[in-house]
Amino acid sequence: MRLLLLWILNAVALLAVTYLLPAIQVSGFGTALVAALVLGFINTLVRPLLAILTLPITVLTLGIFYLVLNGLLFWFASALLPGFQVEGFWAAVFGAILYGVIAWALSALIPNKKA
Repeated sequence: MRLLLLWILNAVALLAVTYLLPAIQVSGFGTALVAALVLGFINTLVRPLLAILTLPITVLTLGIFYLVLNGLLFWFASALLPGFQVEGFWAAVFGAILYGVIAWALSALIPNKKA
């Protein structure tokens, strides 16, 4: 149940990003749900591999390249989905940062049940 609620909150976070950044557009809530799912899969499967491969440049830039990596993956997700558009690299970087902050804040509202 918690996973389903987190998925919906991530879609809401993506819709909030579209209201705050006009360079990012989502055609509707259904598209936001699919985009949140795709972003979740990309962040689970692709990001760890790329983080390891780009570790030297991330260390050289004191971690700033990790923000670039997040933006590139956000932009990649928009390339996969027709109703989710990001207009440019910097919009993707700022959108990824904003999406992460909003999704984190919304997920903090859900209590963790420990058995």
